[in-house]
Amino acid sequence: MSAARPDGRATGQLRAVRFEPGFIGHAEGSVLVAFGRTRVVCTASVEDRVPPHRKGSGGGWVTAEYGMLPRATSTRNERAGVRGRPQDGRAVEIQRLVGRALRAGVDLGALGERQVTIDCDVLEADGGTRTAAVTGGYVALALALRAVGAAAALRRAVAAVSVGLVDGEARLDLCYEEDAHAAVDLNVVGTDAGELVEVQGTAEGQPFRSVGGLDRMVALALEGVAQLCTLQRAVLG
Repeated sequence: MSAARPDGRATGQLRAVRFEPGFIGHAEGSVLVAFGRTRVVCTASVEDRVPPHRKGSGGGWVTAEYGMLPRATSTRNERAGVRGRPQDGRAVEIQRLVGRALRAGVDLGALGERQVTIDCDVLEADGGTRTAAVTGGYVALALALRAVGAAAALRRAVAAVSVGLVDGEARLDLCYEEDAHAAVDLNVVGTDAGELVEVQGTAEGQPFRSVGGLDRMVALALEGVAQLCTLQRAVLG
């Protein structure tokens, strides 16, 4: 028999996923997304400018920034910039992931010379903050493009979920306790058409040798992505 998960879920079951659109009234698009106890505020801001490498192209750009509140975790973390503290390398890596993922859902040419910045601020972290940021970031992006009359630039829905090998079994959407003990940890970004956008994977213990096992984990993650895309469609109407 497999070991019970900390919250009693089945191995292929997502945590309770909730969206609260319009969470920040000033932004063109915003949502509070929750994956269980993990909660992230995603806001999308649209500006009539593009970065230098897109100037004159006629197309736009989607980028992201990511950060955590000081008490998003069990101990307090200092804010970037306080007493000369540099930006956290992990945060930079995550915001680049979010930007890449969301650009996969947009026709940049149809966006025109506009930039959409997705700010992802973690209120509380219990594993899966980057996957929640991607999934909520898409909802904020879609709401923002609707608000500025550019909904036609959306090509496909994008969502992300974690999957890990814990106690010898593949589990979907890891909470922090599971993530901390996973022998293998993957973060998978996919689309509502079942396409893969990005797979990030690490063997935390012994090297992961089985390609078949990897395929099964990715397939489990894509099942989770499909469920998340269904929830996105429901909140976006």
